[in-house]
Amino acid sequence: MVEDHKHCVVCGRAVAPDKYFCSTECENTFKQRQKQISRSRIFMLIFFIAIFVLFLLLSVRTPSG
Repeated sequence: MVEDHKHCVVCGRAVAPDKYFCSTECENTFKQRQKQISRSRIFMLIFFIAIFVLFLLLSVRTPSG
């Protein structure tokens, strides 16, 4: 029977059941990806807020006539 194990969340190699990564290299890769994802989410949030504010300002403006 196969010994209890998990797989590395980065590369898929078998690791001990209490671990998530097979090496410090995979752990660093995971952390770097998480930072990139976090930065992307923050950028998208700022972008959508800016678009919302722009639409809000454009809709409040009354046409001159």
